[in-house]
Amino acid sequence: MKINLSLLIVVVTVSLSKHFAYAQDLAPVNGVHDNRSTHYAFIHANIVDANQQLKDATLIIKDEKIEAVGNNISIPKDATVIDLKGKYIYPSFIDMYSNYGVAAPLKTERGAYEQMLSKKRGAYYWNQAIHPEVDAAQNFSRDANAAKTFRNAGFGVVLSHQQDGIARGSGCVVSLNDETDSKIILKEKASAHDSFSKGISSQD
Repeated sequence: MKINLSLLIVVVTVSLSKHFAYAQDLAPVNGVHDNRSTHYAFIHANIVDANQQLKDATLIIKDEKIEAVGNNISIPKDATVIDLKGKYIYPSFIDMYSNYGVAAPLKTERGAYEQMLSKKRGAYYWNQAIHPEVDAAQNFSRDANAAKTFRNAGFGVVLSHQQDGIARGSGCVVSLNDETDSKIILKEKASAHDSFSKGISSQD
């Protein structure tokens, strides 16, 4: 069977142009551009909202926005289907200022004389209160008791960072469930944190 290659290319090109049609976006992107549509269908889930609980329900999300919730919902053809049988979906608060799971640094004793230079070894800034290299995700460890306290207050996700210094490094977005550390970190280097307080630094 002979295939008209030129016709095939035209058909594929038209199909792609229809599938990836979107409005002009002038926002700068730090990294590789990826304009693919994100369409997900979470099926067979127990979905809880403020008024009721839906059993064996479906949640449709497109481009990070909820498109439909309920029973007997038709699943879009281009959606990635995820089976959540026996699992729950429920709304929760997000704490944007937290040190959950990130240990506070140990304070060093202040000497008898003024400390003018940093005691931190290595190629770091002369001011010990400036430490943008701190990475909350690398220092993170799940705290089951603290997570339970957060959940009881209605929180499901936190943005956590080390709350010390003027330049405090990067924070990470963390889920408050009981999975392992590697599974509950939703986004590493999600934020940069600064403060007017120098923290535990004993440097004058």
